[in-house]
Amino acid sequence: MNAPVPPQSFETPADRFNRLPVPRFEDLTHIPGQQKPPYPFAHTIKFLKDPLAHTRHHYETYGSVFRRGDFGGWGVTLIGPEANELVLFNKERIFSSEQGWNPVLDRLFPRGLMLMDDPEHRSHRKTLGVAFKPEPMRHYLGALNEGIARGIAAWPGEFKFYPAIKALTLDLAATSFLGIEWGPEADKINQSFVDMVQASVGIIRRPIPGTAMWRGVKGRKFMCEFFAREIPNRRGREGDDFFTQFCNARDENGELLSDQEVIDHMNFLMMAAHDTLTSSLTSTVYYLAANPEWQDWVREEITAYGPGPIAHERLGELERTEMAFKEAMRLLAPVPGIPRRAVKDFVFRNHHIPAGTPVGVNPMLTHRLPDVWPDPDRFDPMRFTAEASKGRHKYAWVPFGGGAHMCLGLHFAYMQAKAFFFELLKGHRVTLAPGYQGDFQMFPMPKPKDGLPVRLERL
Repeated sequence: MNAPVPPQSFETPADRFNRLPVPRFEDLTHIPGQQKPPYPFAHTIKFLKDPLAHTRHHYETYGSVFRRGDFGGWGVTLIGPEANELVLFNKERIFSSEQGWNPVLDRLFPRGLMLMDDPEHRSHRKTLGVAFKPEPMRHYLGALNEGIARGIAAWPGEFKFYPAIKALTLDLAATSFLGIEWGPEADKINQSFVDMVQASVGIIRRPIPGTAMWRGVKGRKFMCEFFAREIPNRRGREGDDFFTQFCNARDENGELLSDQEVIDHMNFLMMAAHDTLTSSLTSTVYYLAANPEWQDWVREEITAYGPGPIAHERLGELERTEMAFKEAMRLLAPVPGIPRRAVKDFVFRNHHIPAGTPVGVNPMLTHRLPDVWPDPDRFDPMRFTAEASKGRHKYAWVPFGGGAHMCLGLHFAYMQAKAFFFELLKGHRVTLAPGYQGDFQMFPMPKPKDGLPVRLERL
């Protein structure tokens, strides 16, 4: 006779998560922080008005561990490099990325790599990694160089940088991600992604007609149909784009990803790569234009490189470009907050936090802590020299996350940023109007509220 098997053996990860308690305000009263608001969503509305100031106020008032409430309910925010290491490195397997991101992204970007936990995450990450190996990356760079040169050449002398770079990165994604040129569907694809990202942080979490979530769900439907039509054309053929690579990637058992898995990974990749890179390139252009001495410093390196286009094996030579890019992402973190959910009780800084609690770390503020970053609001790429970085906490700077969920495409992001600034700065100077002060929306991803008007002067 077979021994009885405990019911827990048949549980899925979702079953286990569903058994976790959802903390109420009363369950977290031992942690300092926000009080109950007089009306629903009050804390969320106040946060969205000025996320950095709001978070800094709570940090200065309550310390590096504080209770907060938002549209997702009550949770805890942890601030600082040590908090980042605890949550992102996740040595004790306490924190679920899937359960952290699901309340924000599940209706729009379900089953993306970031919305998975081990062992599923590890398996899919390994399968998708084929698209980020050196040979495909060389092919991506060739297409990027051509597209960037063509795009910048078409820019006028004065224009708004954010919508221009957003359009250019979408065009670049057509070749690098999909291996096609955008046709009449370009505007619809662009708008679909805008709607999906905006819906992810909308206060109303149900797709009620007329709401951001309603538009986001419609955008997802369009993108799923778009990818589904293309998948049969990519199976069994070679291609140097992410989409074709994903369609033909095989797991450890030699099995192809299902159509739906390819769709979900492509939706997530397009969002993560396109929107975060658009934000980071815009931030870097703003700081280089606002600090012309640093722009000249980067240009010296690009001029010394010699004639372009930039080659894959020589990307490492653009050290100054990389430092400026890193410093811009420090000041305007492309992912301002990183959510997780505790699957076990834990203690941090003498605060007991129960299983089931939503737990967030905050690069937006940690990147500006004065005890980690002297004169933190000043743009200074030299912070990222080897000498200046020596002794700094490994998790003080986390624009790409960390641990097992470190961004799979971070090398692609560096490559595209270097290719872009190489082409932009070798023949142009970017300037701002006298007295201009950038005003950035910080959440869900930093972007200039006025589109960032710039002037492009040919050298």
